[in-house]
Amino acid sequence: MSTALSDPAGFINDNTVIAQATLVPEISLHLATEITPIWQASEVYLEQIGIEPPFWAFAWPGSQLIARFILDNPDLVQGRRVLDVACGCGLAAIAAALSGASVVQANDIDFMALEATSLNARLNNVAVTPLPGDLIGTIPDCDLLVIGDVCYNEAMAARIIPWLLECSKICEVWLCDPGRHYAPSMPLEVLIRQSVFVTQELESVEQRATTLFRLRDISAPD
Repeated sequence: MSTALSDPAGFINDNTVIAQATLVPEISLHLATEITPIWQASEVYLEQIGIEPPFWAFAWPGSQLIARFILDNPDLVQGRRVLDVACGCGLAAIAAALSGASVVQANDIDFMALEATSLNARLNNVAVTPLPGDLIGTIPDCDLLVIGDVCYNEAMAARIIPWLLECSKICEVWLCDPGRHYAPSMPLEVLIRQSVFVTQELESVEQRATTLFRLRDISAPD
């Protein structure tokens, strides 16, 4: 088995198969078909070198719905600079590239997620530029920022939502959330809401009602 640090691409190839997310069959991805083996393999390296858990090995409901919405509405991204934050496997970024975005960047704090995104982009014959590091607090250089599945705990939501609201003053921001407890409580513009099939071992349910918001506080005066 390849080590994640010395050969991240080899580690991903060894521990995933090429498959498609249920909601986005047009896009092929390196995905884990079994949760326990890849989690255990990653935990070994997590202890040794401090890599993140393998969130990049799964197509989470938020990224699936963002990608589906983009593919169904390509005019919303054509010719625009798109930034996929907390990109995971890069599904939303790849959908934007396939739909005619002029520039697509994918950001994640996990180098394995960026490696997986690069592999997945090549698999789908599109160009996605990896953007490492923690962007929270920075000013994004894009026309559209998309982000999904990040309101999974109180601390993360409290840190990221104010930043996204600030970003929405500079660029368009889409946030996709599958009904997490810490999703924004303010009234937001809904772009689409749909049930998404999920991995039961990860989510404890078969489907999640997932909503894609345009992150603008519609209770505030124009």
